[in-house]
Amino acid sequence: MPNFVRRKIWHCECKVVNFQKDTPMKWLFKIVFVVAALLSAVGCDSSTISGTKKTAQGAPYEVLVVCNGPEWESELGKELRKVLQKPVEMLNQVEPMFDVVRITQRDFKHLLPSYRNIIKVICSPSVSQTAILAKYDEVASPQIVLTLQGPTTEAMVEYLEKNGESLRQVLEMAERERTISIAKKRGAKEVERLISEKFGVNIPLSSGYLFRAESEDFLWISNEYPAASQGLFIYTHPFTGASSVTTKALVAARNNFAKRIPGPSKGSYMTTVKRIPNLEDNGYVDFTPSRKTLNINGRDWVELRGFWDVEGDFMGGPFVSYTTLDENSGKLLTIDCYVYSPKEDKRNFLRPLEHIVYGVTFPEKTEK
Repeated sequence: MPNFVRRKIWHCECKVVNFQKDTPMKWLFKIVFVVAALLSAVGCDSSTISGTKKTAQGAPYEVLVVCNGPEWESELGKELRKVLQKPVEMLNQVEPMFDVVRITQRDFKHLLPSYRNIIKVICSPSVSQTAILAKYDEVASPQIVLTLQGPTTEAMVEYLEKNGESLRQVLEMAERERTISIAKKRGAKEVERLISEKFGVNIPLSSGYLFRAESEDFLWISNEYPAASQGLFIYTHPFTGASSVTTKALVAARNNFAKRIPGPSKGSYMTTVKRIPNLEDNGYVDFTPSRKTLNINGRDWVELRGFWDVEGDFMGGPFVSYTTLDENSGKLLTIDCYVYSPKEDKRNFLRPLEHIVYGVTFPEKTEK
């Protein structure tokens, strides 16, 4: 938060991004680099700004699109909705990556300039090239304002077809930075301390997470709501080479530790879904979690996404796990996140769990 004696101010900067000249990842790097340079210069994070800024409005993963009727009803509006409302992968039901609220330019000026995520659409022959301008904390904090502009709707549709993924990544990054910033300022400090003492790593967690159970190499915590649960369990397991990080080996390790999370009935416990319904013939097909290798803050992680259920009872939901090699211990460390939300949508419960891995820090490797 700002120091009332000596305020730290992050001035809004404008960046023109040309997707057509840069690859999507280069574009994302440019945005990250610009933000990092600004933060380094003022010694604060993206939510540390002048006290005159309003608190940004809007729900997580909600995007306000400022677009007049003709463009919104054209192929441009259709393509923009397609980009923003792409289904989230590995959920039990179809949910969009972002909820879209559309408003005209005239109404926007009077009502909603302090939304957290804004995309302004400007189609005019006076625009020389199709590009995106990005501003941060323009009138509120934390806020990202993206201006999509181009000379014709056809040029802008082509632009989005090629670079929609990068647009989603930048909006996702803005949501992630908000989650991490809040956790660092107002986190579950006691649980964070317990994790640090047990595993030797620092993991910022939002307030609300409480200790549930532990053993020598395992810790289970969760954030409970009236009709939903956000949970994660952290565990270490042996690293014996490449064979210990195959998907099969990681799922086996997951099941070994998930057994320690009890279900609602006696003898029931969490496990990983092996078969899912086949809608074509009302039968079942084998299922294996999806796998990615990610480099986050210079560290390699294996990400698994899939579904969990309870052996001996009727519960289930999505999970995402992240595994890395802890050089200090010589063991694999896994952060396994799950959601139980039978009556509500799951995206806004799962996404903050996915953000956790981006805030993890390890101490420097010790010499033996």
